[in-house]
Amino acid sequence: MCGRYSFAAMDELIEERFGVRVRTAIYKARYNCAPGQELAVISNLNPETLSFYHWGLIPSWAKEKSIGYRLINARSETITEKPSYKSAFRGRRCLVPADSFFEWKKDGDKNPYRILMKDEKLFSMAGIWDHWTTPDGEIIHSFSILTTSPNELLSGIHDRMPVILGRADEKRWLSPLSDSELMSMLKPYPPEKMKAYKISKLVNSPKNDSAEILIPVS
Repeated sequence: MCGRYSFAAMDELIEERFGVRVRTAIYKARYNCAPGQELAVISNLNPETLSFYHWGLIPSWAKEKSIGYRLINARSETITEKPSYKSAFRGRRCLVPADSFFEWKKDGDKNPYRILMKDEKLFSMAGIWDHWTTPDGEIIHSFSILTTSPNELLSGIHDRMPVILGRADEKRWLSPLSDSELMSMLKPYPPEKMKAYKISKLVNSPKNDSAEILIPVS
């Protein structure tokens, strides 16, 4: 599962790393991205611009918006079988940029950990998106993050992890490909390229959205 992450970088760094245009009036640093929020993605619909979609996939056929709270993640192993995901997987994919994500380790208590790249650089998680029309005619774009089995680093913290794409696969993920070509990218990220540390429980509340939550604790 991936239920919280951070994406707090300078506009220029985002543009350089992903080759997209950042609309400064819309983008702001987010230290505690949570389901239900409008968050940055790079979609195959508009791959040259940082777009903002609702986190929690709302399929086009959904009867109500609230279904999105149950569809924040999609299991990569069964994504071609699930009605909520398979159409989006085949035609509506996106990158979810981040600088870290959070997981809670059950060790007598639930302690949050921050997981990031060893070099602390930006990365992208594999996502799918859809659009849903409200009864009033408003179109809402939404997304879900794909998950996979944990690598050796994550296995001691949680039993799932987001699919993190290698830089060489990012453009491929947004391109028309066969199911088998797409599935080949859905694997645990190399643990030797990542690190993790314990953080405070400030992250538990989405209301806390400041750099303070990223500080390591003993």
